Amino acid sequence: MANIEMKNLVKQYGDGFAAVNDVSLDIAEGEFMILVGPSGCGKSTLLRMIVGLEDISDGDLLIGGERVNDLAPRDRDLAMVFQNYALYPHLTVYENIAFPLRLAKDLSSDEIDAKVREASKTLELDEHLDRKPGNLSGGQRQRVAMGRAIVRDAKAFLFDEPLSNLDAKLRGQMRTEISRLQRKLGVTTVYVTHDQTEALTLGDRVAVLKKGILQQVATPRELYDHPINLFVAGFIGSPPMNFMPARISGDKIELPFVTMTLTKQMAERAAGHELLIAGVRPEHFEDADLADPDKIHGRARFSADVDVIEWLGNEQYAYIPFEAPPAVAQKLAELESDLDGESTRTQIVVSLDSSSQVQMGGRADLVMDASKMHLFVPETGENLTVIPAAEPEAAHVTV
Repeated sequence: MANIEMKNLVKQYGDGFAAVNDVSLDIAEGEFMILVGPSGCGKSTLLRMIVGLEDISDGDLLIGGERVNDLAPRDRDLAMVFQNYALYPHLTVYENIAFPLRLAKDLSSDEIDAKVREASKTLELDEHLDRKPGNLSGGQRQRVAMGRAIVRDAKAFLFDEPLSNLDAKLRGQMRTEISRLQRKLGVTTVYVTHDQTEALTLGDRVAVLKKGILQQVATPRELYDHPINLFVAGFIGSPPMNFMPARISGDKIELPFVTMTLTKQMAERAAGHELLIAGVRPEHFEDADLADPDKIHGRARFSADVDVIEWLGNEQYAYIPFEAPPAVAQKLAELESDLDGESTRTQIVVSLDSSSQVQMGGRADLVMDASKMHLFVPETGENLTVIPAAEPEAAHVTV
């Protein structure tokens, strides 16, 4: 095992395009670090820089305290699992796993056999050792690729979107297997994905990138609860955070559906801004008819027209359109472009209990937990409420 230090890493191509731009990131020994972001954000390029498949234009990369900028991939002692598995179709599972050990040429046949069988037992591949990759399922092939990595006793494991070729159910199973394996082995792991579910469920910490620039590094919970800017807030969470125009006048905030009094702390942070973007996650809304009467006091209550209902069995999503001022609408359109269409449009998505009787095309009576609201500056995307309050207070509906 080894720690990995990135100091102001830059990857610039001949045309001047910077795929990775001044990224500094310290990954502790044994840590499971996730690199996440939309397509083209530089996460795979950064991973390839770590393993040595991409040259470093500027900055320093240290593995175990040693600068490795100029070392060839084979000299960095890293194990990589690719998106397309990269298995040899003419070799059996046994030989695919043993392949990197045979290249080392310093192990006996008995030592190689012991390592292969230990890896196959860990990954539950014992009964498939004599089969070839073409006769395996996608999940089994991915486990073979992982087996080939773990037999090497490398300083770190690098995963480049290893589950993207699998169906949804199998991805869930493999996520559990990868998490269990990493905890068991305790090896420093860097995992690239565009899937935020993988990012939030697998990593000790998550690094969010946008256009080659590191946006925020934090635990999954901190990213979700305290996103540093509009981009991170819109990218982390499914369905994504709702964004609404918010007009500020003193300690009053006017949203599309309701006007509230801000807490003293929120009012101080919003001071000097006339127009902000308010962010509220879908689960922080509730059907007023089902809400606990003891908890509804002090929350924002409003009625709105429901456009679409998606019923998922254990919950349902209500889509509620609204009008946005041009400045906010333009910022939300830019954000949607940055997120490859994963952002919200001029609508909010409300997560409701499956027993809610809210109807498509009808009117819903809802309550919103305003203490969980975030306020963003449209011009910069900065989150004015990112510093968690010691004791969050609820905003109040203007009577």
